[in-house]
Amino acid sequence: MEQKHLSKWLKLILIGVGICGLILYAAVIPMYGLSLRTLYPELSNRFWPWLIFIWVSGIPCFMVVYFAWKIAKNIGKDLSFTEQNASFLKKISALSVGDAGFFFAGNIVLLFLNMSHPGIVIASFGISFIGVAVAVVSAVLSYLVKKAAALQEQSDWTI
Repeated sequence: MEQKHLSKWLKLILIGVGICGLILYAAVIPMYGLSLRTLYPELSNRFWPWLIFIWVSGIPCFMVVYFAWKIAKNIGKDLSFTEQNASFLKKISALSVGDAGFFFAGNIVLLFLNMSHPGIVIASFGISFIGVAVAVVSAVLSYLVKKAAALQEQSDWTI
């Protein structure tokens, strides 16, 4: 597959991910929260803390999409194995592990404030695990891209 073609596919996928994320964070989650608040009026004091918590936890996700877009752009320029892409992957790794930690700690805090349920905290283990898995994969890819960039630079100097 040609680099520009691959880059276009990656960008198309990232646009889809971004649109799905916007729909989820801007429409689905608030509507679901409003319906829960209507069904259970005694839980209405938990709506805004949870909504703000979820919105804040979504910010790193959109930052990851931004860095992935920059990587796709570099791939389109035939700059797949560069220090810059390795740096972007390292940033994605840091954002993923940070978001996973924030999400888990926030769930614990909301549990201690009696604004959550232990089942929700247990479910957050799975979400945090996915975030850590993305972080590990990104860190490994960053390392491999960095090594490939060094090899490519070495071979560029060889005639």
